[in-house]
Amino acid sequence: MDQFTYAERATDWRGNNNIAESMFSQMAQEEYPVPSWIVIGAGTGGTSATPGRYIRYRRLPTQVCLTDPEASVFHRHLADRSVCAVPGPSSLIEGIGRPRCEPSFIPELIDRAYAVPDAASIAAARVLSRRIGRSCGGSTGTNLWAAAKIIADMATRGEQGSVATLLCDSGERYRSTLLDDAWLGQRGIDTGSLEAAMERFFETGIFTQSAQAP
Repeated sequence: MDQFTYAERATDWRGNNNIAESMFSQMAQEEYPVPSWIVIGAGTGGTSATPGRYIRYRRLPTQVCLTDPEASVFHRHLADRSVCAVPGPSSLIEGIGRPRCEPSFIPELIDRAYAVPDAASIAAARVLSRRIGRSCGGSTGTNLWAAAKIIADMATRGEQGSVATLLCDSGERYRSTLLDDAWLGQRGIDTGSLEAAMERFFETGIFTQSAQAP
């Protein structure tokens, strides 16, 4: 199957154990069972389209935040529909960013987008891996960085609610790359201050403005 073309239409987004139904099912016993936000990467396009369609089908107030690597085209396309491809080097974050818009991506289902620098995604993945004792990959870090920003913004406005996102990739395949200090050092990637910002967020709920970019 050509997943970049057909992913959003091959999924039964009304139910039947899709990713959106699973998220809302897991949230059912929480204090705020209907999330204010779902933070999610585009993937092939179907990954973000499924919760976006499900939310509208169920008439839920949840909004969708697209989290996207800086080098990806999706957040640029949301800002300017004429932008359908980007040149230059690709992101170090695998699985969610693309150099060109894919047919399965439906921008009308997205309420907000955050472009996350690779170093921030890596930092978030490394901090989360240490905290939960489970190795997480770069696209999970991208989700977490954007979710932290959403949560901090809600707290600043005095809003209560829940924010849901995905641990969408294991870090096992990145032990010798994104999670390896020597590998990062060889490429001049310093995640120290960004990891500290994420640690402060876990401890205090505060995500300072200076931590938004490396």
